[in-house]
Amino acid sequence: MKPSNLLVIGYGNTLRGDDAVGVRVAEAIEALTIPGVRVIVAHQLTPELAQPLSETKQAVFVDAALTAETEVSLKPIEPAAGAQIMAHTANPGALLALARELFGRCPAAWWLTIPIEDVGFSESLSPKASKGLKEAVERIRSLAGGF
Repeated sequence: MKPSNLLVIGYGNTLRGDDAVGVRVAEAIEALTIPGVRVIVAHQLTPELAQPLSETKQAVFVDAALTAETEVSLKPIEPAAGAQIMAHTANPGALLALARELFGRCPAAWWLTIPIEDVGFSESLSPKASKGLKEAVERIRSLAGGF
């Protein structure tokens, strides 16, 4: 497989309202078919994502954030030193460390978090998460060269 320039990993639970916003952002990016951009949609971060991470130049992890934050946040991530990965779940820094350990490289990476308010049983997004989704897509488009 040809290496991608940008890997977008959107994750969350699509049955828990706003928790699905990471998945929805990834789906929106995939629908744009931006050259050089690969998209992975996941329920949660797992060790299997280390390989595609090792095959890209840049990565963006997209997730919901149930915090007091009111704005979409894009922060750089470094491989976590001494990272522990549980059998079925990991965090972005641990996955970067695993990619480097197993495959000899990891990409430059960012964690894009979107403020949310409702994680009840639902398949729809709140107005707050919907607003964040639009901004997140624009941020990723900028990272991908403005497509």
